[in-house]
Amino acid sequence: MNPTNEQALASVRVCQMLSNGYRNIQLFRFNELKGYIYILAGDDIQVMIFPSGDWRFIDET
Repeated sequence: MNPTNEQALASVRVCQMLSNGYRNIQLFRFNELKGYIYILAGDDIQVMIFPSGDWRFIDET
């Protein structure tokens, strides 16, 4: 399984947004089994990007 085109474009937009905020991208991972992209930026920002291209912040609090 590969990322969808929508997912790939969304990941570029999210990474650009994070870098504009001077956040280091610590981890960028595509989960082949579940089909989502996970991004960890800085020490506390987590983003999940779904195959549809929709994304959301993960709030663990």
